[in-house]
Amino acid sequence: MDKSFFPEIERKSEGEIKKFQEAALRNLLLYLESNSAYYKRLFREYSVDVSKILYLEDLAHIPVTDKAHLQKFNQDFICVPGNRIVDYITTSGTMGDPVTVAMTNSDLDRLAYNEAISFTCADGSVDDIYQLMTTLDRRFMAGMAYFLGIRMLGASIIRVGNGIPELQWDSISRFQPNAIIVVPSFILKIIEYAELHGIDYRSSSITKAVCIGEPLRNPDLSLNALGRKIREKWPIRLYSTYASTEMATTFTECSEGTGGHHHPELIIVEFLDDNNKPVSEGQPGEVTITTLGVEGMPLLRFKTGDVCIHYNKPCSCGRTSMRLGPVIGRKKQMIKFKGTTLYPPALYDILDNIPYIRNYYVEVYTNSIGTDEIIINAGLNQVNSELEKDIKDHFRARLRVAPQIRFLKPEEVHKVQFPEGGRKAIKFIDKRKAPTRS
Repeated sequence: MDKSFFPEIERKSEGEIKKFQEAALRNLLLYLESNSAYYKRLFREYSVDVSKILYLEDLAHIPVTDKAHLQKFNQDFICVPGNRIVDYITTSGTMGDPVTVAMTNSDLDRLAYNEAISFTCADGSVDDIYQLMTTLDRRFMAGMAYFLGIRMLGASIIRVGNGIPELQWDSISRFQPNAIIVVPSFILKIIEYAELHGIDYRSSSITKAVCIGEPLRNPDLSLNALGRKIREKWPIRLYSTYASTEMATTFTECSEGTGGHHHPELIIVEFLDDNNKPVSEGQPGEVTITTLGVEGMPLLRFKTGDVCIHYNKPCSCGRTSMRLGPVIGRKKQMIKFKGTTLYPPALYDILDNIPYIRNYYVEVYTNSIGTDEIIINAGLNQVNSELEKDIKDHFRARLRVAPQIRFLKPEEVHKVQFPEGGRKAIKFIDKRKAPTRS
């Protein structure tokens, strides 16, 4: 392991990490007060004296920022003149209009460093050959971040992009990579292609997958249905990751599989309840981030909308920094259905456990009495009268309630999941008239 990509700060005591972050926070506040039109206005409006924000606990005196602020005042968050910006990126727009993120040369170096230490966390080394199964174009941060990080790590990369199972297997055969970077549900697609075309995928060169975009674990850190299904088919090592464009930082699992490791030199993380109060370890809270070392568009107390559990116990891999559990759900995607509060991942986990469902997407709409209604659009090769009852029984057994079921051909579901020009697979479509409030 390259020690330069296993930072010393991630092995320090909780007190030492806190002291380090407090010094970085004071520098960030001075930078924002001098360079950010948005935060200057915020500090003035709420009478925030940044010289008095000395400790992490003092962050509670600063109002939070959320995606709505970022969308409405996007340009006001940029802290550098236009000639310092070298790359423009946009978010995926999953929860509304995409947001522009402006990055300087220094920000790209930080992004590369983040991925180098993240791949190292996932047992990466200079000897690895990674096959990138996600796009580098379409204003997408992640693909570029992976490329830059692997380059900094000194490993090799094959830029295949997303989709096209035939090209994926041709590249694996041709270049013999040992690792793939991939959305986990796509692993099932390339397995299916291999089985249909007589490819002995279990004997291929691939030994591990760095998984992005979808959770592989339950809140108790056991593998979820998707993770189990992949491992049963193809017993490679799976590493979960969590990241977002706004934070430009990744939480990546090590071989212990006990949550994504926090990089305290890159980001301050709070876990807040609905009243913006911190939650205890092991309790669900909204991930709220403060970026460190970002020049172009740093963020202070930005609420990501993602609900996670965190763990503070040191990991046996040697890292002592906090660990982040899988995303339980997104705040704006919370569903109140027949008296039960749900997040979409709970629905996905049930559907991933039903072997005859080829693919699916979930729709939520407001019914005639103003409450949430759920339709499961399930892709099946063959349908009979017993299947709807069977699917509903699966939901009742796990959630005590059953949504509507609509049967479609797998090809129809695929067209909805992967629209032309899209960057992520669509599993959730929200057609509600107004946001659900918790």
